[in-house]
Amino acid sequence: MGEPVYRRVVIKLSGEYFAGAQSFGIDQPTIDRIAGDLIAAQKLGVEIAVVVGGGNIFRGVEVSSRGVSRPTGDTMGMLATVMNCLALEAAIERRAVAARTLSAFVMPQVCELFTRGAAHRYLAEGKIVLLAGGTGNPFFTTDTTAVLRAAEIGAQAVLKATNVDGVYSADPKKHPSAQRFERLSHSQALEGGYKVMDATAFALARESALPIIVFSIAEAGSIGAILSGTGRGTVVAG
Repeated sequence: MGEPVYRRVVIKLSGEYFAGAQSFGIDQPTIDRIAGDLIAAQKLGVEIAVVVGGGNIFRGVEVSSRGVSRPTGDTMGMLATVMNCLALEAAIERRAVAARTLSAFVMPQVCELFTRGAAHRYLAEGKIVLLAGGTGNPFFTTDTTAVLRAAEIGAQAVLKATNVDGVYSADPKKHPSAQRFERLSHSQALEGGYKVMDATAFALARESALPIIVFSIAEAGSIGAILSGTGRGTVVAG
């Protein structure tokens, strides 16, 4: 592979993907495969930070619809992201690569608090940085977290890993004739209502001039392919 397109990125991974074929929990072979992909991508010469959702363990929005307050439900969901990051950190370190979990919550017995300085330092040291705890605030998704952290740490792009190979005009599983976009502007993505990232994340990406690359995580090596400019995905930029 040639020179990477980006030198520092934030990769957004779905919590649901961590469950593998199960409906709940952590599927270890899936986590191990993702860890391998991240390490291979880092070896291209890219500094990598990762934001993981928590939907495989807990979904705050669903629980709040059943009586728990939204702030409480969202906080529980953010704690689920900490568990996912710790599982991924362990899988990366089993392969003799350094990783560090930084959380938006103060929990010194579990992991370090996120600061821009700590993130910059660990990335420069060659560690894969795992960003846990969402933004630390309710009502914001981990998609928004990924864009926010990317802007904070000076990343050049956000890579949004999904179960489809880009942004489509409609759900390609339900509509085989759906059009796949090679490129969209942030405004087109917002106005088109494409359910790839929430509106807050797109708006923040537009304001920060951060490209979002939407791609499928289903195939091994897809992260490295996107970083090398050979992967299949949709670029949301400009």
